[in-house]
Amino acid sequence: MTDWLETEKRIRDHSPFLARALDRYPTVTQHLAAGDHDGALAAAHAVASPDEGVARSLRRRRGAIALAVAAADLAGAWDMDRVTRTLSDFADQALGEALAAAMQERYPDADHRGFVVLALGKHGSRELNYSSDIDPILLYDPATLPHGEREDVADAAVRIGRRMSELLTHRDGDGYVFRVDLRLRPSPEATPIALPVEAAIGYYESTAMGWEQAAFIRARPAAGDLALGDYFLRQIRPFVWRRSLDFGAIDAIVDISRRIRDHYAQGQAFGPGYDLKRGRGGIREVEFFAQVHQLIHGGRNAALRSGNTREALRALAQANVIEPDVAARLDAAYILFRIIEHRLQMVEDRQTHELPKTPASLDNVARLHGLPDAGALLDLLRPHVEWVGRNYDRLSPDREDASLSHDEDRLRQQLTDLGFADPETPLARIARWRGGTIRALRSGPSREALEALLPGLMRTLAKAPDPSRALNRLDDMIGRLPSAINFFKLLAARPALVELLTELLSHAPTLADALGRRAELIDGLIDASAFDPPPPVPQLARQLGALEPGEDYQALLDRVRQRVGDRRFALGAQIIRGGDPLEAGRGYGRVAEAAIKALASATVMEFEGAHGRVPGGEMLILALGRMGGGVLTHASDLDLVYLFTGDFATESDGAKPLGATQYFNRLAQRITNALSVHTASGPLYEVDTRLRPSGAQGLLAVSIDSFARYQREEAWTWEHLALTRARPVFGSAQARAAIDAVLAQTLQRPRDFDDLARQAVKMRGDIAKHKPPASDLDVKLVPGGLVDLEFLIHINQFHYRIGFDPDLGQALAALVAAGHLPSGLIAAHDLVTRYLVVSRLVSPRSTEPPEATRALVARACGAEDWDGLLASYAKARQCVGEAWAALAAPYQEES
Repeated sequence: MTDWLETEKRIRDHSPFLARALDRYPTVTQHLAAGDHDGALAAAHAVASPDEGVARSLRRRRGAIALAVAAADLAGAWDMDRVTRTLSDFADQALGEALAAAMQERYPDADHRGFVVLALGKHGSRELNYSSDIDPILLYDPATLPHGEREDVADAAVRIGRRMSELLTHRDGDGYVFRVDLRLRPSPEATPIALPVEAAIGYYESTAMGWEQAAFIRARPAAGDLALGDYFLRQIRPFVWRRSLDFGAIDAIVDISRRIRDHYAQGQAFGPGYDLKRGRGGIREVEFFAQVHQLIHGGRNAALRSGNTREALRALAQANVIEPDVAARLDAAYILFRIIEHRLQMVEDRQTHELPKTPASLDNVARLHGLPDAGALLDLLRPHVEWVGRNYDRLSPDREDASLSHDEDRLRQQLTDLGFADPETPLARIARWRGGTIRALRSGPSREALEALLPGLMRTLAKAPDPSRALNRLDDMIGRLPSAINFFKLLAARPALVELLTELLSHAPTLADALGRRAELIDGLIDASAFDPPPPVPQLARQLGALEPGEDYQALLDRVRQRVGDRRFALGAQIIRGGDPLEAGRGYGRVAEAAIKALASATVMEFEGAHGRVPGGEMLILALGRMGGGVLTHASDLDLVYLFTGDFATESDGAKPLGATQYFNRLAQRITNALSVHTASGPLYEVDTRLRPSGAQGLLAVSIDSFARYQREEAWTWEHLALTRARPVFGSAQARAAIDAVLAQTLQRPRDFDDLARQAVKMRGDIAKHKPPASDLDVKLVPGGLVDLEFLIHINQFHYRIGFDPDLGQALAALVAAGHLPSGLIAAHDLVTRYLVVSRLVSPRSTEPPEATRALVARACGAEDWDGLLASYAKARQCVGEAWAALAAPYQEES
């Protein structure tokens, strides 16, 4: 142990972060100066008052605890185990307080059960370092988690998790508490941050990968409903600890290490810049060496299941799984590596694992540790790093892949001969696919299927408009596949599908992403009927809603998502293969309407099982916007308004009766969830209900009578403009007739046209001011674009009281036929609508398609080439712009 003056000098000379903390937390410093490290830790826990609020209290405590622990570490008063355990215990405490605060804010009177935070990684094994992320998994029990009466339990769980994370990650003058990384959950790109516990159990029992098996070696409940966490870990224990040797999981860990070595190649060579965590012979290789042997033997020997690395090494040696001297040398290396890792992070509270590259910075770390200079630090580390690296290589001796390394030059020439201008890109991709690091390609049969496909695949890709783009998207897609063997075999057996796949990868990132999530989508394109328009809505709704024997409502949600996904994917493929985007847009509209009908019908039936029916009442769904017009894009959301018939004062007749207004509002929320909530099969539609009476402040569902009164007495002009595209998409014929009468009465009633036109022109100006076009190819918002055309049509509909058809094209045709608008607007409407539909598919994040895709877009819009399309587009904008300017001119000055 060193005295305080020497420790303080090292801190002030070499750690700016800790030096600031010495001055910020004087009570902690006083205990340290007295050599009372336990008292310093107690004082650190007491630096903040609960009155300051949880977030600030935790931030201040975190800074003080970091000082107390670091000083005890530097003084040699505490060993590495106590240091990491103390930091881990504070992480548990912080999570617990943040979670409690998040639940208290939303549900102050509820029993805070049903939500658990699982700690993984170093936090799970209580080996947290000074400046570490925490990597929790958030689970909830839908049956016990508090939530609002009208709030979906899944939304409640996500809000709780998000708020908890915000409290921990927010940074201010006192720093932050912890960086929270939630990406260790299953499919983080597609799943919510909090998962229902049974769904998570199902995933880990059936779908999870080998690396996830290894991750749960170090999992434990850290905060919240600990009993729920224990239940989850008990249920997945057979997944983690398998009695039979699981060489797939072992290969996965070794593959991770190989990829880490490859990815962090610059940090592999020992010396300045060496990555102490990921480098060859570093911390990760000590951890992985232990975990490989735990996975092999832990299924049959429970004594080997400790998540703590040092405990695991001791247990493996005691069980004669590894040699005692190997365990001892790994343990000594691990302690040294972790201590120096802490020194790196003490300097400025940075999450770094790399030795500094500059001599002065490396000297600084060495002196903080008590060594004279950088050379002494490197000499201390070198023998341990070299030995750990050699020891780890025993798990995975370097092997040359003969098919690649021996034939690389020949393969490069073959790729050149096929037509690749740059053979290095496909060469690198083939090496990656053959390297066994991709989940879908780890099995021998999947690699054999790939080899059978490769010649034809590469021949076709070489002819793609942009081979590199297509290859990169294919690589991304394969990386997301859970299994590739059937997909590759299907493509190998049907060369025409390879050509189609290449087109989709070249031009449609949205479809490529969908294939990555569900490779079986390509199956639907085998039959030529996949390129037929979708059938009429009633027939399509029956197809979407059909269940297999024994399936229930939850299965229906998945089934509809799969079938809608099939249909939308096929419609996108039709566009890429030269189909008319306008017809595809109508197809998207029929698919969406059928999905509404299928899911709303099933949800009503499910709801009636618990609450019965409201006598004389039924749910009615009104579509507006593009959904009302029946022409959608691949990315369109659904603008819906929920209405109900009957007496709002009536009560339902079920076992759990509800008043009519509450009944239909809860039912409307259920239908919205059925259409929008992500399930295991992914998302369906975004639902926008803000066009309802009184907008977001109004009830989700109102009676038809209330709706009629609102439109008659309270609605704004823009709401009446929106009703020009309204049509009922769910409800009985009688209910539809009732709302159609209300719509007709509202739209046809006498009104001050000049006032309406003045307000409409002002609205268009406000849109232009607050939502300017992204570029000249932003066909919706650009002057002379689709929004101008919509306003032009709607104002003329009210002026002449004709053409009130929710289909914008039909409304325009009626106004042109009556002589109220120029005929050139029809061609302009069709052109910009076609462009909108195809652009949402091929360039969803850009207003301009990639150069290689422009010819496809031009053909889809009826032009010979890109220049011809731009000329037609300019003419369309001029036609719309002149008509809009003529209408708006009398009202422009007053707008």
